[in-house]
Amino acid sequence: MPGIHDKPPYRAEHVGSFPRPDALMEARERFAAGKIAKAELRRAEHAAVKDIVAMQERVGIGALTDGEYRKTGWRDFLFEKVDGFGPPTSHSFTFTQFDGTSWKPTGAERKAVAKLERRETLAAEDFVALKPMTRRPIKANLPTPSIAHAMSGAESFDHAVYRDVDAYLADLARIYREEVADLAARGCTYLQLDEVPLALLCDPKNQAIVRERGEDPETLIAKYIDVINACIAERPKEMTVAVHMCRGNVGHGMAAGGYEPIAERMFNRLDVDGYFLEYDTPRAGDFTSLRHVPKGKTIVLGLLTTKLPDVESADALKRRIEEASKSIALDQLALSPQCGFSSVARRGGRLTMDQVERKLARVVEVADAVWG
Repeated sequence: MPGIHDKPPYRAEHVGSFPRPDALMEARERFAAGKIAKAELRRAEHAAVKDIVAMQERVGIGALTDGEYRKTGWRDFLFEKVDGFGPPTSHSFTFTQFDGTSWKPTGAERKAVAKLERRETLAAEDFVALKPMTRRPIKANLPTPSIAHAMSGAESFDHAVYRDVDAYLADLARIYREEVADLAARGCTYLQLDEVPLALLCDPKNQAIVRERGEDPETLIAKYIDVINACIAERPKEMTVAVHMCRGNVGHGMAAGGYEPIAERMFNRLDVDGYFLEYDTPRAGDFTSLRHVPKGKTIVLGLLTTKLPDVESADALKRRIEEASKSIALDQLALSPQCGFSSVARRGGRLTMDQVERKLARVVEVADAVWG
């Protein structure tokens, strides 16, 4: 099967999420309004996941997901399923967009107001629901714990509950070790961790914001690497873990600049098997930072954009892969879109499902041509 290799990350990959179908969004809205029972919502989710599984099988992508169809967003389920987080806060980064204007995320940051406890599994039950739908490889997705700190800094936790950021991150890591153990017990052998803050801290503007609020960006980079390692420290040897580095999946400017400021530490200190890296626009820099990647680790080049509908040409993608191979061995590379196709549950994605399928088919086509 094109795109399939012995061990993940596979040559032809995708990040995880897909546009939500209208029927699923209608069911979510009706459930939120109290018009249908949870069982009916679950049936709508099941039907939508079956359809997205069939599409992924049809194109032959390397590892399948449930499209994030059972989640409200790529990170929100962490706050929704862990007790101890309070309501949304107003503390967050103020980002500078590429046109020079500013914007601030709203309604997504949560503060830990009590000791954190995992009320239910974060992704393990979703994995169990997906598993019998296909015989193809599947993967689970989790946000990294740094997202529960980076945007709000010292305001992300009550200091009467956690004495400092180290205690807070350590407790988050404990929750993640519990989740990884549950995933492993259910047969998960491929886990993807979605990491935004480390990518944001590549940008000097964001480093300046961190300094202005009284923190050292270099110290935070080290802490975020350490907490990921702590999350997966007890994973079984047969579980592959990859980290998706993301600068955001919308037109807002969240970060610019290459991975060089964190590359050596990220590639050598993070105890993971692969990295999904955004390379769909010049804001990600060039490929030279890949010279720091040690043997045995895979880089998944996010060369196709999920922001625009036009399908990238096969020749252009091959040229970029060849360019990357000047900094790292071709055998250590793979291909994917730069991000998921719908990071949050909403009506009306940027791309139609037909456009999404054609993009994934192009990923498989090019991966098969380059690596065989």
